[in-house]
Amino acid sequence: MNDGADRRRADDSGGSDGLEARFGGALEDVSAARLVADRYLDALERTAAPAVPDHRDDVLLVVTELAGNAVQYAPGPFSLRLRRTFDGVHVVVRDSNPHPPVPRPWSPADNTGAVGWYLVNALATQVSVLTRPEGKDVHVFLPW
Repeated sequence: MNDGADRRRADDSGGSDGLEARFGGALEDVSAARLVADRYLDALERTAAPAVPDHRDDVLLVVTELAGNAVQYAPGPFSLRLRRTFDGVHVVVRDSNPHPPVPRPWSPADNTGAVGWYLVNALATQVSVLTRPEGKDVHVFLPW
C-alpha cells in the first residue's frame, strides 16, 4: 500500500487490536486516511459483516470528516486508530489542536461546510473529546 501513511497494523484481520496510521497533516492525507479505513473495513468484513450495509459508509464518512477537521483546524500531524468493539467500531483521531470541536451554524451563503461535526454526532452511538495540552483525541463509537 502506498497511500502516504505510516501504518502500523496490529492485526490485519480487522480484529480487536485494530489499526493505527499516522499522517503529516497535508490535504491529501484526508483521502489517505479514508483509504486506510476502507482497507481496515475490508479486513473486518471478512470476519464480521456489518449489521446494516450503511454502517460501513458511516464509518468512512466519520473518518473523512475527522481527518478533514484535523487538517483544517489542527496544523501538523494527526493519527487515526480503528478497532472493533463488541458491537461496533471505535474511531480515534488524535491531532495537535487542544480545543474541542465546536458546532458552527450553517448558512447557504457560507459554503465552507459546517455540517461535519453534526454528522459525526448523528451517526455515532457515542462521541467524546479528550483534550491534552498538546492536542486532543476525538473518540467516536459507531455501530457495525
